Amino acid sequence: MALFDKKNRHILIDPIEKNNPITVQVLGVCSALAVTSKLEPAIVMALSVIVVLSLANVIISLLRNTIPNNIRMIVQLVTVAGLVTLVSEFLAAFAYDLNKELSVYIGLIVTNCILMGRLEAFASTNKPWPSFLDGIGNGVGYGLILVIVGFFRELLGTGSLMGFKVIPDSFYEAGYVNNGLMILPPMALILVACVIWVHRSRRPELLEEN
Repeated sequence: MALFDKKNRHILIDPIEKNNPITVQVLGVCSALAVTSKLEPAIVMALSVIVVLSLANVIISLLRNTIPNNIRMIVQLVTVAGLVTLVSEFLAAFAYDLNKELSVYIGLIVTNCILMGRLEAFASTNKPWPSFLDGIGNGVGYGLILVIVGFFRELLGTGSLMGFKVIPDSFYEAGYVNNGLMILPPMALILVACVIWVHRSRRPELLEEN
């Protein structure tokens, strides 16, 4: 089987385009609301979930025929917890300020329903390579929404991106004012709802399926 045949491409692309874990399955919304007040932590959280989900999928796939059915959930949780600990320690060592800003939310990746859902629904019944692609696809699909929400919240809320000022002073002199509501949690929920609306309006078949 080719590494990127039609079936594998579908596994990788489907969670990004059609079956997005946030806009379609409405999973992982809590972290989308919690870490997207700025673009940088949104990107870091997205990358962390991609790494943890893809590696956890591979590990569970490799062990799928040896894990007793009555403890499979425990094994999955321990696997994810171990990977999350490694990611958290890496961030603490090389990006301390970001790790501090993300606080408990990195640790809460363990309870992210996207991860447990993919481990149970896909990795536990498929081979390692498709499981790896499934983890990458779902992680990117999740991360894409975080980055979009974080981009607009920071830009419109503070006039900057990644800590760099984007909106010029001439705009403020002309009367432009930053929208402080953007950096508050309720606005994150509204933006996620807008992203879901745009995604589903572009894919009317999703409404028919529901």
